Amino acid sequence: MANPYPVFPVGSVGYNLMLLRGTWHDHIELYNLDGTPLDDDSAAGSGTPGPGPFDNLVYIDFDGENFSLTNVHFRGRDPAAKTFTGKLKDNLLVFDPLGPGAYENVGVSGGPGILTFNARQLGPASDVYMEPDFIVLTAPGERIRHTVLYRDGVALRTLTAKGTRLSPTCDSRHELDPRGPGNHVHEAPFRSPIWSHLVDDHTDARTDNNNVEE
Repeated sequence: MANPYPVFPVGSVGYNLMLLRGTWHDHIELYNLDGTPLDDDSAAGSGTPGPGPFDNLVYIDFDGENFSLTNVHFRGRDPAAKTFTGKLKDNLLVFDPLGPGAYENVGVSGGPGILTFNARQLGPASDVYMEPDFIVLTAPGERIRHTVLYRDGVALRTLTAKGTRLSPTCDSRHELDPRGPGNHVHEAPFRSPIWSHLVDDHTDARTDNNNVEE
């Protein structure tokens, strides 16, 4: 039977996304910048704030073009699910818009088994909020994800997830999923309003200019 998936060059973004497919269990710890444990990142302005450590189920789909990733809290925090989607374009993973005024989030490669999800370009939107993800496959079925949280252009905390693959697929919800059984693992793509004031500011400025020209 022919392989239904494309074959990507070793170390490319597509190659690494293929390695990440499946259902994962991430154990996640929070840290201050100096490495001391942080028991709650709400004050830091985290995108999904709450106590730590905590545990996620992570469902990762990639068919060679379309990408979906869903994180589900199942231990240590109130149950919640958040989905991110994107497509492989010009050999980079380009995420769907994170919200009005947001920066363009892209996935780039650091070589075999290494990916970074981060802003393609720095600017006003990345100054509002940015949290680059550094993902390293450390062994078959094992990975580490490390992030740095920036708010208003200032680094505030780090986060480290140690992941173990539970299944090479994510066609159905894992038994640990607090949402219950079912084949629907992904939610509607996440969008945040935290950058929307940048769009409003741009609109206001354009309106003011039009008034001046009149």
